[in-house]
Amino acid sequence: MEKHTMGTLTWLRIMRFTNQSNQLSNEFLKRFNLTTAQFDVLVQVQLYQPITQSELAEKSIVTQGGMSRMVARLEKEGYIVRTQDWKTKTIRLTDKAKTILEEAIPAQIAFQSSFFEDVLTKEEEETLYKLITKVHKYSLTRDLPEA
Repeated sequence: MEKHTMGTLTWLRIMRFTNQSNQLSNEFLKRFNLTTAQFDVLVQVQLYQPITQSELAEKSIVTQGGMSRMVARLEKEGYIVRTQDWKTKTIRLTDKAKTILEEAIPAQIAFQSSFFEDVLTKEEEETLYKLITKVHKYSLTRDLPEA
């Protein structure tokens, strides 16, 4: 195996942190009977409602294929309602979801923020944010290398 570059080591560390963070968030959000994916979808609905299912898939971490199952499950559990206006189906939160998110959002923000605030200085947090943002923006414009 070839020696890893700093870029690949950084990418592997980010991937490991993301996986660990998602596992911990799934465990943390169990107290609200939510997964991280459900939490993300409900927050996106809250921000953009009324929203169509395809718009929701673009804004969330759930794939287009998984969104149909996710929306059906959230509707069955009473977190969202779908309404039809002529040809367009839109999604809105129910009061049940609004009540849960009132508590879940600040709790999840505090939980996720602690990963950074507990170990980094304010300056380090800002630097990390700027660097990750820079890499992310580049990735959005990056073409795949030819095979």
